[in-house]
Amino acid sequence: MKSQILWKAKQSQKNASNLFRYEKFLFSKYKFKVTQKYSKILKWSIDNPKKFWNSIWEFSKVKGVKNQKYEKSNVLFKNKFLKNSKLNFAENLLAKNDDSKAITFINENNIKKVRTWRDLNTNVYKLITFFKSIKIKEKDRIAAYLPNLIETVESFIATSAIGSIWSSCSPDFGTQGVIERFSQINPKVLIICDRYYYNGKEINVIKRLPLILNKIKSIKHVIIISYPGKSFLKFRKLKNIKYVNWDHIMKINQIKFKFKKFDFEHELAILYSSGTTGKPKCICHRSGGVLLQHLKEHQLHSEIKQNDNVFYFTTCGWMMWNWLVTALSSKASIVLFEGFPMYKRDDLLIKLADEEKITLFGVSAKYIDALNKSKILNKKKYKLKNLRTICSTGSPLSKEGFKFIYKKVKSNVHLASISGGTDIVSCFVLGNIYEPVIAGEIQNKGLGMDVDIFDDNGKPIKNKKGELVCKNAFPTIPLKFWNDKNNTKFKKAYFDKFNNIWHHGDYAEIKKSGGFIIHGRSDTTLNPGGVRLGTSEIYSEVEKFKEIKESIVIGQSWDNDIRVILFVIMNKNYNLSDKLIKRVKAQIRINASPRHVPSKILKVNDIPRTKNGKIVELAVKNIIEGNEIKNKEALSNPEILNDFKNLPELQY
Repeated sequence: MKSQILWKAKQSQKNASNLFRYEKFLFSKYKFKVTQKYSKILKWSIDNPKKFWNSIWEFSKVKGVKNQKYEKSNVLFKNKFLKNSKLNFAENLLAKNDDSKAITFINENNIKKVRTWRDLNTNVYKLITFFKSIKIKEKDRIAAYLPNLIETVESFIATSAIGSIWSSCSPDFGTQGVIERFSQINPKVLIICDRYYYNGKEINVIKRLPLILNKIKSIKHVIIISYPGKSFLKFRKLKNIKYVNWDHIMKINQIKFKFKKFDFEHELAILYSSGTTGKPKCICHRSGGVLLQHLKEHQLHSEIKQNDNVFYFTTCGWMMWNWLVTALSSKASIVLFEGFPMYKRDDLLIKLADEEKITLFGVSAKYIDALNKSKILNKKKYKLKNLRTICSTGSPLSKEGFKFIYKKVKSNVHLASISGGTDIVSCFVLGNIYEPVIAGEIQNKGLGMDVDIFDDNGKPIKNKKGELVCKNAFPTIPLKFWNDKNNTKFKKAYFDKFNNIWHHGDYAEIKKSGGFIIHGRSDTTLNPGGVRLGTSEIYSEVEKFKEIKESIVIGQSWDNDIRVILFVIMNKNYNLSDKLIKRVKAQIRINASPRHVPSKILKVNDIPRTKNGKIVELAVKNIIEGNEIKNKEALSNPEILNDFKNLPELQY
C-alpha cells in the first residue's frame, strides 16, 4: 500500500527551524555541510558520538564545565560521554529569572495558577533552604506522592539543586503501589498532597499517609501541600515524624545559595518499571545524560524555542512529566494540566491549547482517537494560531488518528509522534521538520541513536515486525538499578536477548521511508491509554479473594488501544458472579489504580504455564490476538491454549 503524505514543512519553516540553525552550527564547528538532509545529520551523529554529544552541549548552551572526553568501552552500557564534565541540573532548568511566565497550572475545575520565572527561582531557593535545615545531603532520596502541581516541579528542581535524588508517583497509584516503589529506595523526605480531583470526584490522598509511613521507616520528614482551591484536609499524625506545611516553607528566609557542579554521571532521579514480574525495578538516571538527551529532543526534534508554551498531558508517575519539566532549560514556559482530560467537555485540552497559546501540544494516542470518536471538534472553532507541533506518545497512533489531526485540529502542524520509555527517560524515534509526515508512521530515529529492528535471530529486518533495538551507546542508558548487585537485573532487562545490544521490548517495524511503526510491547506490560502498567499489582489484589484460586492478566489490543483482561480459576464451590466481579474491580480500583481495573473478568479452567510452574501471559495474549505461539514445547500444558482461542466475550 502506498504511503500517504499528510504534511510537509514549508521552506520558510525549515529555514526558521532549530534544526537548520544546528546545521549551520555544525558547519562552523566541524566544516560539516548538510543542506537540510536529516538522514545525513543522523548518520554523522551516529558515526561521531564524541563530536555529536559535545555539539549538543555547546549548541544548547549548557551551564557547566565541559570536558569533551568520550570513553569508549566494549561493554555498551559502560561507555562514558563527556567524562569528568560537571553541571547542576537545576541551574540549567532555572534558565531565566524575570517576571515572564515560567509555569501555568490548570485543573479540570478551571482553577488556574501562574508562576513567574522570578517566583520559581525564589520558591526553589526557599525549599533548598529547608532541605539544608533538616540536613538533607547529596544522594539522599526525596520521594514525592503528588499530582501535577507547580509545587511538584519546584520540589524536583530543588532536589536536583542540592544533588539529592528525586523519585515520584502520582496519586492514582494505590497505596500498595507507592509502598512497593518508595520502600526500595529508603527516602528521608516524603512530599504529599492532601487531595486531588479526577472526573469531578475529590480523592483524599492524605488519609493514606499513616499506612505509607508505617511501611517505609526511612521517612523522617513529611512536607504537605494543600491542593489549590479548598481548605486543608486533616489527617492522623504519627509520632517520630516531623511534619511541615508547604506554606510554612514559603515563609522562611532563603539562604544564599551557589549551585554546586556535580559530575555528569551524578544521580538525578529514580523512575520505576511497571512491575510486570514482582516489584517494580528502580531505574536510576544520570543528570548530565538526561539533560543532553532532552535538550536534543526538545530543540532539534520538537522545535521548542525560547518563550514557547509547552504542554504535555501527563502525570508525575510517567516519564513524560520529566521530559516536560526539562523544557524549562530551553527557556520555554510549561503548562501543567491536572485531572480528567475530557471532564464535562471532550475538547477541554484543545480549548486549553487555544487559550494558553500552546506551541507544542503533547497527548496520548488514545486521547486523539477518543477526540476523533467524539465528533465534537470543529476546526473552525479554535484558531490554534500558535500551535506548531503536536506530539503523540504512549500507545501507537492509528492512521485514522493521523488523518483526524490534519482534518479537524490544524492542517499546518507538525505531527511528531514519538516513542521511547521510562527505561531511557527519552525517545528512540521522533519527528524532524525536514521530513514529511506519513500517516501511521513515526518519522525517524533520534539523532545519535542507532535504532534498528531485529528478528528473533538478531538479524536486522525491514518492512517486517520485530524487536526494537539500539546498537550504540547513548547518554540516557540508565546509570543502574537501585540495589542491583553486579548489575544482574539491569543486564537481564536490556542485554540478555541480544549480545551487547539494547533490547527495548517494543514490537516494531521500519518502513521504506525510514519511518517507524510501533506495534506495542513485546513483553507482558499493559498499556491502556498509553500508560504502562504492570500486572503484579493486579495479581496482589486478586489473590486476596478466597473465591479465586489463580489468575492471569493480559492486555488485549482493542479499538486502537489496549484493554485489560483478567482470567480467573475459581476455587471449588464458588462461581464467578456479577457481584464478585464488581467486588474484584472495586478492590483493584482502590488499591492499585483505576487504570488497572480489568475491562472484562472471565472464568477459565486452567492457565498455561512453563514446566517449572510459571504462568505464561504472553502466550495467552498471542493466542487471543491470533499471533504465532512460539516455544510451545516449553509449556507443561500447551493444549490449554485452545481454551483461550476465539472467545466470544472478547469480540465486543
